[in-house]
Amino acid sequence: MQYLVRSSLVVFALLAANSASAQSSYPDRPVRLVVAFVPGGATDTLARQISNELKDALGQPVIIDNRPGANGYLAWNHVAAAEPDGYTLLLAENALAISQALHKKATSSFDPITQYQAIAGVAVSPSALVVANNVPVNSVKELVAYSKTVPTKMNFASAGVGSVSHLIFEVFKDGVGMEAIHIPYKGGGQSINDVIAGHVPMTINSIQVSKGLVESGKVKGLGVTSPTRSPALPNVPTLVEAGMKKPDVELRFWYGVFGPKGLPDAVRAKVEKAVQTILTNQALRERFAKLDITPDFLPSPMLATKLESEIKNWTRFIDAKGIKPE
Repeated sequence: MQYLVRSSLVVFALLAANSASAQSSYPDRPVRLVVAFVPGGATDTLARQISNELKDALGQPVIIDNRPGANGYLAWNHVAAAEPDGYTLLLAENALAISQALHKKATSSFDPITQYQAIAGVAVSPSALVVANNVPVNSVKELVAYSKTVPTKMNFASAGVGSVSHLIFEVFKDGVGMEAIHIPYKGGGQSINDVIAGHVPMTINSIQVSKGLVESGKVKGLGVTSPTRSPALPNVPTLVEAGMKKPDVELRFWYGVFGPKGLPDAVRAKVEKAVQTILTNQALRERFAKLDITPDFLPSPMLATKLESEIKNWTRFIDAKGIKPE
């Protein structure tokens, strides 16, 4: 019996030693940074902006792993179920909180609060309200007035049910007193392409995507979601400036790095420190500025608190307006 006890203690000691060794050597192979949406969108753009700097900070390649589908849940569940060793991480945005608020009564067992370890906040960035060129308006006020003259309700495109673009447009509608019908797409790229083509009159999209389209005249920019005008589109007013009632929810994209629950503290701390380090990189900050992305480092506890707060705030808005999953 004593032999068995001693043997068990030896096994446990070896396992603990191996675990500690693995954590201290982390990372010793490439790290996958999962993005829940297609290449070219706001989250993918940010991931590719920071991947090289993260590689230098961590000492291993950081591979962007795009896993679009099921309005984000394909990627979110993939990361939640991954081994909590730091080699599968998620770069998430508002959609993580918004979808949880929207689908809270659904049968899905996914819960980012209980299944994720918040690691570090990265940045914030606004979106822009854009309309097709065949819509005869040049301001939010004109858009609201025009929407009341057309025979049927106007449509608006989004990246999908529960996406950032979907719920921010719901906030916009409520804030200006306009009615419109939601047309969900399987990603921001498809939705903006149909607005460019004039098939759908309007959408809200990231500033990174909207900037070039507005400047090239492919769409018209009517408002940005930031508290002040965007340096990327300085001639476009803020939505509040354009007449929208100020909401109680965050209308900018916010981005954070998460891992599966159970991530060792030493691994979490290394990734958190790496994010903090890269956000002081001047070349990265200059690239961010051109895209109107603002570095916004949050340590692990603050990111966890932000996620919880965002879920509560969006739940309050969604419940008050009677918005349902489609």
